[in-house]
Amino acid sequence: MNDYRFDDNENREKAILVGAAIKGSHPLLGLDDSLDELALLADTAGMVVCGRASQQVARIDPATWIGSGKVDEVGSLIDETGAQVVVFDDELSPRHQRELEKRFGEDVKLLDRSALILDIFAQHASTREGALQVELAQYEYRLPRLTRQWTHLARQAGGGTARGGAGGVGLRGPGETQLEVDRREIGRKIKKLKQDLALVRAHRSRYRSRRTSSNIPVVALVGYTNAGKSTLFRALTESQVYVADQLFATLDPTTRKTPLPSGREFLLTDTVGFIQKLPTTLVEAFQATLEEVLEADIALHVVDASHANALQHIEAVEDTLAAIDMPEVPHLLVWNKLDLAGVAPDLPPQSEGQYAGVASVSALRGSGLDPLLAMIESLLAQGEHKVRLHFPWERGDLVSDLYESATVGQVEHTAEGVSLTATLSASLYDRYREYLVATP
Repeated sequence: MNDYRFDDNENREKAILVGAAIKGSHPLLGLDDSLDELALLADTAGMVVCGRASQQVARIDPATWIGSGKVDEVGSLIDETGAQVVVFDDELSPRHQRELEKRFGEDVKLLDRSALILDIFAQHASTREGALQVELAQYEYRLPRLTRQWTHLARQAGGGTARGGAGGVGLRGPGETQLEVDRREIGRKIKKLKQDLALVRAHRSRYRSRRTSSNIPVVALVGYTNAGKSTLFRALTESQVYVADQLFATLDPTTRKTPLPSGREFLLTDTVGFIQKLPTTLVEAFQATLEEVLEADIALHVVDASHANALQHIEAVEDTLAAIDMPEVPHLLVWNKLDLAGVAPDLPPQSEGQYAGVASVSALRGSGLDPLLAMIESLLAQGEHKVRLHFPWERGDLVSDLYESATVGQVEHTAEGVSLTATLSASLYDRYREYLVATP
């Protein structure tokens, strides 16, 4: 299938999208839907799609990924549209990259889905941690692909930055000199970036340890990119976090205290969105970000209920969570954008039992938030213990710690010490078990 869309904006690079599906396979998204998603990625990166080509193949060609006839067809599209970029919907091997570069010529930039996502991440990295993670992922992606063309494109780029500098899509990130260094130098840089990220993760780990000791529960927002997580985060926390109708608008995790109907508070964390065919290098590089998900007490899986592929998006997110070994914590499914969808899709029978609850909201309009908060509070209350404790005077340190880590109710000072009621999490219950008097 070929369709063409031309744009008069000369400042945007023109791109042709190419996809292939193996006959008899069952990908998460159909070929046309996957190319539609790739078009959104290209648009987010700053390109205009001027053509697309797709092919059903018996097997992926070991040299050119698509068949030679389809390669010729893409070449004709390049001549017809004046496209400067060809974007493939799957990750190309180094051999594919080399052979296709030869076929399309040095004036045509060749990208795959992974390189495109890396470029978008480079544009959206707003913290030092994010910039480090993007740069690491870019180097690890490019190392096996060091060819003539990267050097050629680096000269065109003139040295971009991880925030998006000059040179066009696929060239943001490491600048000219870094792209021209040899493999040993890139290996050295990868090692240094991993060391820097280890320091960032150690700092984040210390922060999480302090947070855990305060016993404030953590709820993490997860979901497909552009599902509306940041809009929901903003609605629940009443904060002014960045919200945009773009893929991967949120890259760096953001955490805010959020009140529950009872007055109790929890920490809500917004995280990077997932997507099908998420590059392995990105999952690994962004482990520090994903650790916020791994530390959560509850996961809110936010889904765009208005999207035609909503059920496939759910599957892609659950697959990614499984890949990062998400702990067994309660998951709430949150159908978002009900202002657009009207009603939420029906879950397949095999998925109905995996969620502790299902909520329907419109984060943009602020509807459905109170029932969602009630669900969160109910889940947090499960596994908690309301108890009465007695501490001798010499253990006043434990009383002070308890005020920091639990909800303390009635307090009574006696000749022997301090008696009080408190609501304890399961871990705190075990810690204070020897001071337990009775259930009030």
